Amino acid sequence: MLKTIPELPGVYQFLNKNKKIIYVGKAINLKKRVKSYFQKNIKSRKTINLVKNIDSIEHVVVQSESDALLLENSLIKKNQPKYNILLRDDKTYPWICIKNERFPRVFLTRKLIKDGSEYYGPYTNIKVINVLLNIIRTLYPIRNGNYNFSERQIKNSKKELFLKVFKKNEHSIIIGFHESGDKKVSESLLSENIYDQNIVLVREILNGKFKKVKKLLREEMYTHSNDMNFERAQNIKEKIEALENYQSRSTVVSKKLNNIDVFSIISDSENAYINYLQIAYGRVIRFHNQEIKKTLDEDDVDVLSLVIFNLRDKFKSESKTIISQYNLTKQLNVKFIVPKAGDNKKLLELSLKNCKIFKLERLKQIQILDPERHKNRIMNQMKVDLKLKNEPNHIECFDISNIQGTNTVAACVVFIDGKPMKKMYRKFIIKTVSGPNDYKSMEEVIYRRYSRILNEKLDLPKLIVIDGGKGQLSSAVKSLKELKLYTTIPIIGIAKRLEELYYPNDSIPLYLNKKSETLKVIQNLRNEAHRFSLTFHKSKRSKDSLKSELDVIPGIGEKTKLKLLRKFKSILQLKKVRKEEIINEIGKSKTKKLIDFLDRES
Repeated sequence: MLKTIPELPGVYQFLNKNKKIIYVGKAINLKKRVKSYFQKNIKSRKTINLVKNIDSIEHVVVQSESDALLLENSLIKKNQPKYNILLRDDKTYPWICIKNERFPRVFLTRKLIKDGSEYYGPYTNIKVINVLLNIIRTLYPIRNGNYNFSERQIKNSKKELFLKVFKKNEHSIIIGFHESGDKKVSESLLSENIYDQNIVLVREILNGKFKKVKKLLREEMYTHSNDMNFERAQNIKEKIEALENYQSRSTVVSKKLNNIDVFSIISDSENAYINYLQIAYGRVIRFHNQEIKKTLDEDDVDVLSLVIFNLRDKFKSESKTIISQYNLTKQLNVKFIVPKAGDNKKLLELSLKNCKIFKLERLKQIQILDPERHKNRIMNQMKVDLKLKNEPNHIECFDISNIQGTNTVAACVVFIDGKPMKKMYRKFIIKTVSGPNDYKSMEEVIYRRYSRILNEKLDLPKLIVIDGGKGQLSSAVKSLKELKLYTTIPIIGIAKRLEELYYPNDSIPLYLNKKSETLKVIQNLRNEAHRFSLTFHKSKRSKDSLKSELDVIPGIGEKTKLKLLRKFKSILQLKKVRKEEIINEIGKSKTKKLIDFLDRES
C-alpha cells in the first residue's frame, strides 16, 4: 500500500474499515509523510490511536502546496474527519449593511442577502458596531423605516423626492416621504441627491477613512460660523469631536501601514491559540481570537496555515500582505513577512501579546469550569517538557537543611496532580552523617525513604525532584541504584541560581521558559520542600537549645523537661510567660527552682 504512493505534493486520506474518512492531510512529499505515521518509534498516544483505525489509504497528486491546502481544507469541511482539526464555529458574526435601495438604510444584520447591498465586516465585537452606527446617525440623517421608495411603488418618476427629517434624542430620525412639486423645500426635508452624497461619506467612515469626512464637516462648520449661525456650527463641531473620539480609541499602529493581516500563534500539547489583526490606514480595524483543539500532534505551521485560510475567507480579507512568525508564502500563495525589526515587528509583538492574554483567559476559564481537563493538560505538558514516559501525577521533592553541619534534617514533600498533598509529607533527622555534608545526607534520606516504600509495598512516585545541582543529584542516584530503582523512577535536580534542570549523566542542563507551567510546578515543589525542611530545622534547633539549658538546672528531671518542651518550645518563650502558667504545668517547687536559675543566668 505504501510502496505505490508517489513522492509528489498532494493530499492523502485515511479511511477506517467502514470506508469512512477519519483523517485528511497534505504533504510536499506524499510518500514520506504517509510513511511517517507507521514508524515504530512513535510515542504520541493520539497518533497510535489513529493508526490503529486505518484500514485503507487514498491520495491525490496536485501541482503545488497552495493547491494541496485548498483541497485539504475543502475535504475537511465536507467530511468532518474525526482526527482532523475541525474549525467549527456556529457563531454568525454581525455586519453593517448599506441596503441596495433608494434612500439606502444603514443597519446591523447577521444575514447576508445577495441583492446588490454592501456589507462591511463581519465584526467580532458588537460594541464597535454600535459606536459606528451611533456616529453615523449623529453625523447624517439616515432613514430607519423600510418603506419601498421605488419609482413603481410611489408612481412618481418626474417630481423630486424628499425625506421628512425629525429630531429625537439628539439623533436624526427619518420617517415617511414628501413630494416637493413646485413648493420651496424646507430645512426639515432632505433631497435624494444630498442623501446619496451622505451615503458616500458613510462608506468612507466604514472603510476607516475619516480625513475626507472631517474636512467637509469643518468647511460646513466655518460656513455656518461666518453666517452667524452659531447653533448649527456648534452642532457640527460636536459631530467632529464624536468622530475624533472614536478614532482615538482605535489602536494606532503606523500611518505607513495599510491593508495588512497579522497572525500569531502559541500552543501547548492540547490546544493552539491564534490572534488575527486586520490593519487599514495605520489602525487596527478588526481583531479576532480563536482556540483550536489539537487532535494529533500538529505543529504550529500546519495549524496556522489552515486557520489563516479559513479566517481570511470568513472575514472576506483581500490583504495582499500577511505578517506572521512563519513564512507560508508557498502554502497560501500570498506574500508573507517574518519581521525582525521596525513597525512590522511591533505589529507582530502586539498580536503575540493579545495571543498570550487570550491563552491565559482560556486557561483560567478551564481551571474554574473544568478542573479535571486543566489538571490533565498540565500533567501532559510536564510529560512533554521533561521528556518523561508517563505523566508525573505523583512527584516527590527532597531538601536538606542545616546550619554549619548541626541539627541536619531533610524534608520530603509530595505533589499529586500538581498540588501539594501535606498528609504525605515526611521529615527526616539525619543519623549517619556528621558535619556539613549535604551530599551524604541526601544519599541517606533517599535510601531510607524508598527502602521503606519497597518494604511496605507502597506506590512509587512518577518523578523525583532534588533541590540542588549535579552533586546532590548524583548522591540521590547512588541510593536509587543501590535499591535497583534507578531505571524505574525518573529523577531530576533543580539548581537555584538559574533554575536549570539537571538529568543524571548529562552535563548540559535543561532550561525551561520562565513562564512555563512545568517550571512553575517544579519551583512550587522546591519552595515547599525548602519551607518544610527549614521549619523542621528551626523547631529541632530550638528544642535542642531548650533541652540543653534545662539539663543543668538542679531538681528538673527528664519528665519535667518534656512537659516544658511540649508547652513552651524555647527558653525565650519560657521567659515571656506568666509564673502562674509554669506553676500549672510543673508545680510551685519546681517553678521556683526554674525561675531562680533563669534569673541568675540573666
